[in-house]
Amino acid sequence: MKEPTFPEFVWLWNRLQSLSTPRLHLEMANWLDGCWQKGERELLLLAFRDSGKSTIAGLFSAWLLAGNPNLRILVLAAEQELANKMVRNVKQIIEHHPVTRGLKPKRADQWAASRFTVNRHRQLRDPSMLGRGINANVTGSRADVVLCDDVEVPNTCDTVPKRMDLRMKLAEIDYVLVPGGLQLYIGTPHTYYSIYAKQARAEAEETRPFLDDFRRLELPLFDEAGKSRWPQRFSKQKIAAIERRSGPNKFASQMLLEEVNVAEARLDPDRLRLYEGELDYCESNKVASLTLEGKRLVSASCWWDPAFGAPERGDRNVVAALYTDENGEYWLHRVHYFTWDPDCKLDEATQLCREVVAFLKELHLPSLTLETNGLGRFLPGLLRRELAAVGLGTSVLEAVSTRAKDLRILDAFDAVLAAGALHAHRSVWASPFITEMRTWQPDLDAEDDGLDAVSGCLLAEPVRLPVTTAPVRRDWRGTQSVVAKTDFEI
Repeated sequence: MKEPTFPEFVWLWNRLQSLSTPRLHLEMANWLDGCWQKGERELLLLAFRDSGKSTIAGLFSAWLLAGNPNLRILVLAAEQELANKMVRNVKQIIEHHPVTRGLKPKRADQWAASRFTVNRHRQLRDPSMLGRGINANVTGSRADVVLCDDVEVPNTCDTVPKRMDLRMKLAEIDYVLVPGGLQLYIGTPHTYYSIYAKQARAEAEETRPFLDDFRRLELPLFDEAGKSRWPQRFSKQKIAAIERRSGPNKFASQMLLEEVNVAEARLDPDRLRLYEGELDYCESNKVASLTLEGKRLVSASCWWDPAFGAPERGDRNVVAALYTDENGEYWLHRVHYFTWDPDCKLDEATQLCREVVAFLKELHLPSLTLETNGLGRFLPGLLRRELAAVGLGTSVLEAVSTRAKDLRILDAFDAVLAAGALHAHRSVWASPFITEMRTWQPDLDAEDDGLDAVSGCLLAEPVRLPVTTAPVRRDWRGTQSVVAKTDFEI
């Protein structure tokens, strides 16, 4: 008897369960069958929440074992219980599907909750199917198929350390999978920095997407015509109810497969206007000017909130530079994260001040506001000394923050982002600042050192009206007075 194709295997199972086979499931089954027959072994199946993708993955595992009982399948899930659920599902299929009934072993110890071994010809150390949570130790295991079933969930990706840890754990698959083995990811994105993202995230120091070479199938809730892919289960009324209960971000992530934060973030970096130009400083007829992207700049603000914690611990030092042009547009040119070197002979305060002096000199900044809360009280004098040592006349202004940081950040960003008036240089997009924007929420303990520095710049920057006439200027801001010489007396 000819072995059934995978779509036929799915249809037979549904018929046995007195169920119809949705077109959506046939599309998944045909894709998996075609990829397997063509020898494609790096696959990514993205489908909306409750689409039955895990059910299809379980049937696919059983079908693979029916075709080759010697296969070893490792299931990785976000938690051990989720992995066990997949194993139990496959066991039930093997027990009842007409194509796989002969695979069930007679020994009970080979039919456990998190692992089982079917009747097979080869004597292998690893079971036919093994379920493990993503944090479990799989060192020493070998597998012909690794099925990553919803390894990305909020508990594994809602912070930067968790996302890094998830990627490190998944990298271990290369040491488990045999040459030519199959990797199959199924899931939905839960964050903008998803492992399923199509584009690399420069601000997360990615040079290529995590699953860059994988063959993808994406099945959002709506098809190309804007209709439900499973109208029998997801009618217009139910879709509207889901969107109302979940909110726009979670609906976009879980149902439309868009790479956004599931949480309702307040600061949307997509509202920033990217630019790549550099400052152009010039002097003509003893008049200095500073331009950026063809716009004449009329004012600037620079904010530094110092931190003296040891490197890699505590708050980070961030100094930010923001300019305003003649039309009132804001240009966030640099957000510089830095620390001090414990091996340097200079004390940490001097190291930090010299780093800031170099920053001020490079960007032609006329002043810097130094937040003197806490340990920053003694820094203004030291910073002025370092400025004088290099002949830089930048003013050092002292500020004490009395308002809650969350309120300062909201006040600074809300209006300017809504108006689309904040430009951000390419270097800012490659810094941790963008990650801070995407993950920040009021009243949550998240990294916000860059946000704090930029909010200081925005709140310190005065609102400027467009300049309609060009006065004679002696510095690039056009603020210095001019005394005209005459040869007559009044």
